[in-house]
Amino acid sequence: MPAHPPKRALARRMRKAPSLCESLLWRLLRDRRFENLKFRRQLPIGPYVADFVCLRHHLIIEADGPFHDPVKDAERDAWLRSRGFRVLRFSNGLISSRPGEVLDAIRIATEAPEAPWPDQTWEGWPQEGSFFP
Repeated sequence: MPAHPPKRALARRMRKAPSLCESLLWRLLRDRRFENLKFRRQLPIGPYVADFVCLRHHLIIEADGPFHDPVKDAERDAWLRSRGFRVLRFSNGLISSRPGEVLDAIRIATEAPEAPWPDQTWEGWPQEGSFFP
């Protein structure tokens, strides 16, 4: 799916100036350091730019800062799910204070069946409505 040209330029700018939590998460995911999985960062997908994407598992990881609009995020996630992606959202607070739990959730997501499942937000898990038993 071709990226919208303005989104490609935006993605490049975002890769050059990541947030502190995006940098932390990227250090953990880059160069196949995590479970030998290939993640791409700030990847344009249609009209959106995803923070981190594992194309093999159709998995998008979002680092949510304080300025996220839940309504727009829900619309975005629905659009991405309609294209076969699964979306995991983590607050910056969780990424910075409990990165091991973030990686555990990502690991579980990559071990889950490939069929799409609802997007999840972790503030501490297991959480009601999550796919964890």
